[in-house]
Amino acid sequence: MRLLVLGGTEFAGRAVVEAAAGRGWDVTVLNRGRHTPVPGVRSLRGDRTAPGGLAALAEGGEWDAVVDTWSAAPRPVRDAARLLRGHARRYVYVSSCSVYAWAPPAGYAEDAPLVEGAESGADRTDYARDKRGGELAAVEAFGADGSLLVRSGLILGPYENIGRLPWWLTRIARGGPVLAPGPRELPLQYVDVRDLAEWLLGAVERELSGPYNLMSPQGHATMGGLLDACVQATGAQAELRWTDPDVVLGAGIEPWTQLPVWMPPGSEGHGALHGADVSRAVAAGLRCRPVTETVADTWSWLKALGDGGAPGEAPQRADRPRVGLDPAVEAKVLGL
Repeated sequence: MRLLVLGGTEFAGRAVVEAAAGRGWDVTVLNRGRHTPVPGVRSLRGDRTAPGGLAALAEGGEWDAVVDTWSAAPRPVRDAARLLRGHARRYVYVSSCSVYAWAPPAGYAEDAPLVEGAESGADRTDYARDKRGGELAAVEAFGADGSLLVRSGLILGPYENIGRLPWWLTRIARGGPVLAPGPRELPLQYVDVRDLAEWLLGAVERELSGPYNLMSPQGHATMGGLLDACVQATGAQAELRWTDPDVVLGAGIEPWTQLPVWMPPGSEGHGALHGADVSRAVAAGLRCRPVTETVADTWSWLKALGDGGAPGEAPQRADRPRVGLDPAVEAKVLGL
């Protein structure tokens, strides 16, 4: 299989490239050259946001599929898809469950109402409209049968550049009492970035098309399982102090951002971010590794970034705010 990945050096794009190379595929990447590429792939240079930034692709090339993880203004998706529609059989756009009109009810499937997408030539608007605009641009160029829309939810795993799981791991590694937002049995939905990559490549082989919600089945993991796995992986002397959601919210702590991953039970946010119907993706081959493996491998990656056994600082996307809770706020809530 011949695969073109637009980007391919960070998080989801890198995981796709590594998985494809592991399968022996012929992989080409196009990016700005700011990060070290995966060994053994063909690298083309180009900035898709700049005039002439796709020139390296215009010189020719034929691919079975293109994978695009772009998440800003939809114009670069439109430009790439239009350029490549005569050179690739399938366009895979890694989208987001944020394209559903807020707030989708728990159990929502791919036919749930969608936000109005930004125009394909528009400048940046907001994340949800831009992602939907990217979907529309891909479908416009490749048609419904030639485009695959991967509506991912929370993505975790090695190379994460948002900071959610790395924050929990580094916080727990410091040890001591840790504010653990309850309840322990709160169900979570996420997808390990490597499971996303493997499913995506399998979908390319099977020539799947259309939208797929892509995250773990409901019940795959819980908040308690995630944080217990962090304690186990780090080996830290940490005490998880499970705290009632009302106490957390009463302290003015923001779910999802100050306490990454967590959304209070019964909230619109929990239903939207941890309550999707993923039966279509599961029927199409989605397999999700245990949360303990995702956490342990992410910790190993963080330690490899560091020096002398201490974890290094995870990369941070410039267009996303940093996540995490101020230690002083945590201590106050815990009465320390």
